[in-house]
Amino acid sequence: MTRSMTAFAAAKGGHGPHGWAWEMRSVNAKGLDLRLRVPDWIDGLETALRARLGKALARGSVSVGLRIMRDEGEAVQTVNAAALDAALNALAQVEMRAAEQGVPLAPSRAADILSLRGVLEMSTVEDEATALRKLLLADFEPVLASFVQMRAAEGAALNAVLGDQLDQIARLTEAAADVTAARREDMATALRASLARVMAHADGADPDRVAQELAMIAVKSDVTEEIDRLRAHVSAARELLSSDGPIGRKLDFLMQEFNREANTLCSKSQNTDLTRIGLDLKTVIDQMREQVQNVE
Repeated sequence: MTRSMTAFAAAKGGHGPHGWAWEMRSVNAKGLDLRLRVPDWIDGLETALRARLGKALARGSVSVGLRIMRDEGEAVQTVNAAALDAALNALAQVEMRAAEQGVPLAPSRAADILSLRGVLEMSTVEDEATALRKLLLADFEPVLASFVQMRAAEGAALNAVLGDQLDQIARLTEAAADVTAARREDMATALRASLARVMAHADGADPDRVAQELAMIAVKSDVTEEIDRLRAHVSAARELLSSDGPIGRKLDFLMQEFNREANTLCSKSQNTDLTRIGLDLKTVIDQMREQVQNVE
């Protein structure tokens, strides 16, 4: 499946006094460049996020932002079990001694016990960070899935565009092959005529040597190899577009090969129709190369 390197995803979540907002976006890059902006007081969060992103993505400059908001009106309090046990034991001892000495005591209330120092305490930053890390990592999974899905959707559109451009290259390659076949006899006639003219004005020239030079000229103007390589490149590109995994680097290399063959075809054409086809090829290859820059 062809995937694009450009995508965007965003989501909001919250739990207890905390709310948060995710934002992910990516653009083209030669490799995988991860740029994370997450709170540094949540220990281990960035490392865990990088590990997940590294498994899901292969290329692109990816930015991940996380903003956390805390409602200060909702203080997080917890009961210190050890302090509570100590308070209850002390209270039991007091009530027992008071009963022995006949001293009446008012019934104890839970609110009174909770108000004792150390029984009810605010949660620490470390406690919040540990709980938040688990919540945030779980909440990040659907954000990442949405991001990857958008890359796949963009990639499907890219695949269609690239497939159409490959069809154009294939048609132009066959048109070049037809022109080459049609001009073969004309070139042979022209070479024979050139040889006759040279021999008519070259007293003492070695006919075999002249024939060799003309043969070299013929070889230099033959574009059969370039056409064969263009066909091979079209087949290789189609195979890549139908394969799984990242294919952007391989496609980019193929585009360089496409361009090299088109340039050579133009330089060797010596024919108006073939030159026109070569220029059309270069135009389509250029357009395709621009699209390939978006492929993961």
